[in-house]
Amino acid sequence: MADARIAVLGAGPAGAAVAIGLARLGYEVCVISEWRRFAAVEGVSQRVLEGLRHAGLTRALASAAPPSPRRVQWNGDGQSANQECLLDRPSFDAALREDLRAAGVELVEARVRSVGSDAAGHLLHLDPGETRRADFLVEARGRQAPLAAGRLRGPETLSLLNQWREAPGAPASAVQSLPDGWAWMARLADGRCYWQITLDVASAGLPAKERLPAWCAERRRQSALVSELFGATALQPAELHARSSTAILFQEASGANWLRVGDAAMAVDPLSGNGIFQSLSSALQAPAVINTLLRHPERAQLARRFHQSRVEQLFLRFARTGRDFYALEQRWADQPFWRKRSAWPDAEPLHAAADFGQVRVERLPVIRDGLIDEADVVVSADQPLGIWHLQGIELAPLVRALQGGAGLEEVLRGMAPEHRRMLRGWLAAQGYP
Repeated sequence: MADARIAVLGAGPAGAAVAIGLARLGYEVCVISEWRRFAAVEGVSQRVLEGLRHAGLTRALASAAPPSPRRVQWNGDGQSANQECLLDRPSFDAALREDLRAAGVELVEARVRSVGSDAAGHLLHLDPGETRRADFLVEARGRQAPLAAGRLRGPETLSLLNQWREAPGAPASAVQSLPDGWAWMARLADGRCYWQITLDVASAGLPAKERLPAWCAERRRQSALVSELFGATALQPAELHARSSTAILFQEASGANWLRVGDAAMAVDPLSGNGIFQSLSSALQAPAVINTLLRHPERAQLARRFHQSRVEQLFLRFARTGRDFYALEQRWADQPFWRKRSAWPDAEPLHAAADFGQVRVERLPVIRDGLIDEADVVVSADQPLGIWHLQGIELAPLVRALQGGAGLEEVLRGMAPEHRRMLRGWLAAQGYP
């Protein structure tokens, strides 16, 4: 079924990465998306830029600003050595569309009014009245995607985004912890300014909607960091957009003819600063999953298990990263915002202690030649999904040999020096004596 018509709903980084990956596999792909309804800016790390490059989103990558200073004030401590690259989302979203067109992917600018699905396919109803049919559907509309049963939610969280314009100047950003939440702020070179406060829904005690801009302005007046980063305009009420930033994991992220990716599969707390990275992480594996579901339906269970397990593990990793960062703020540890988030999602460590005695070999799903297949992989407490190979060298035979009593020099004999060094380092990281 290599000629299947695939519809991707959403032209963000996840939807674009999936669509380009599927086009490379020879599928006919249509991306359906409306434009973002509000302007925004995001701070991203170098690994996000590497993810964009790996996904073939070269124009989106080029839209990122050069690294700029990032101030951090957390638990009473201040740091200014950090950097991040600021992404102007309107420019970034436009560049993603350019990447899609350059890859030969059809792009439809429309709002999806409803979707009718059954085993035979999907009927998409678009505004202002057009209909489209698809054999396979990729849900990539982020947090705007329709909710479904079977989802894990973190503490209910709300973010209030304010924006205004000042005179052009040097770009910069900052993050600041507050008694009832935290604020992220950024100034672009052209003078556009953004300030977002993230709060606990149950305990925020917010005023009526019409009073929110003034309430946010008062919060900015209380911040010395705001005064350092912005001018006097920052102390006045500004344009405001409210959005949910609750962490959500969908516990069924696929079906026989559909798949959720990016924030539509799992949406992480914005504190992690890895929203685009996690979107790309789940999207980059999706073409192989979809290719398997369409070409090898006998492997459907394997492909869906591969996708779900990686979505869940990625979600837990980011959730635990956020939990540990929240726990660093001790000044208001007894306040509802901090108390809830410093203990969620669980008490499991972000990284398990290395113990070679617990390392084992299992047969698990992997990506091989654009399809989901099975292989012997090495599983550890810190890598529950397993590691298949390092730079082309399969690890399962090496671990089996060592666990069977072979010496390390015997196992590594005949390998190139750079491979020997790499494998020694990897084994040491697993607790090998």
